[in-house]
Amino acid sequence: MSPNHLIYAMLTHQGRVRHGNEDTCAAAPEIGAFVVCDGMGGAAAGEVASTLAADTFLANLRPPVGSGEEAQKPQARLNAAIQAANHAVYRQSRQSRQYNGMGTTLVSLLHTPVVNGENGKTSGARRSATNHINSRITDPPTLWLGHVGDSRCYRQRRGKLEQLTIDHSLVEEQLRAGQITMAQAARSPMRNLITRAIGSQPTVEAEIQCHRPQPNDVYMLASDGLTHEISDEEIAEILAAIPKPQTKAALTTACEELITAANRNGGHDNITVLLVAVVP
Repeated sequence: MSPNHLIYAMLTHQGRVRHGNEDTCAAAPEIGAFVVCDGMGGAAAGEVASTLAADTFLANLRPPVGSGEEAQKPQARLNAAIQAANHAVYRQSRQSRQYNGMGTTLVSLLHTPVVNGENGKTSGARRSATNHINSRITDPPTLWLGHVGDSRCYRQRRGKLEQLTIDHSLVEEQLRAGQITMAQAARSPMRNLITRAIGSQPTVEAEIQCHRPQPNDVYMLASDGLTHEISDEEIAEILAAIPKPQTKAALTTACEELITAANRNGGHDNITVLLVAVVP
């Protein structure tokens, strides 16, 4: 499988109700890393938490430390960077009274293109990757997705939108247990209560997946300020309208359209979108 080139665009907006912005989006395209964080904690604590988490996450991904086998494993690298972000936020919250109890969500992508076939040894959780058209099951996964909380990752592939992450939230647990319906979940006063967060405990369990990207895929990282305001159908329509081959300008326009749609529907929270397109 030939390597794919990634392009990206990102945008954040405070929305129409909040007076500040506690979301953070960041990217290090030279190492294939992208991240969105949605902070919480009151006053300026949420902004501090999300910024600290994103900065620490990227800093711990560049470059891989050492030359041993463990340093080469993308899954280990991604998890270590998430744990470092968690430790940094937790430590800051314990050291400063004004930041006590702060935390943040985190959703991230790490692209590790195959070089001379050597990454085949480091694919790790190959069995959990899906065998898609144009991707052989023997191909190592090259896109790693990690998340904590309810910031989401979606993928648009050949006109179909798929949510790749499962929210770490109370409402999601109720949905999966059959205790509430989708309609009830959308109106639930508890839909902002998350069950995992960066910085709330000394360690955190991150959910990590591997994927095999295909040309023209579009991956979207977003805070709940977007996904609580617009439907998956609206998201799919905007992403499907991105012309191919994708360009950074077209991705930026799509980010703007997504945020405009969320604000049009109320803009009750901060809104952040990061789009990554796979260009052959």
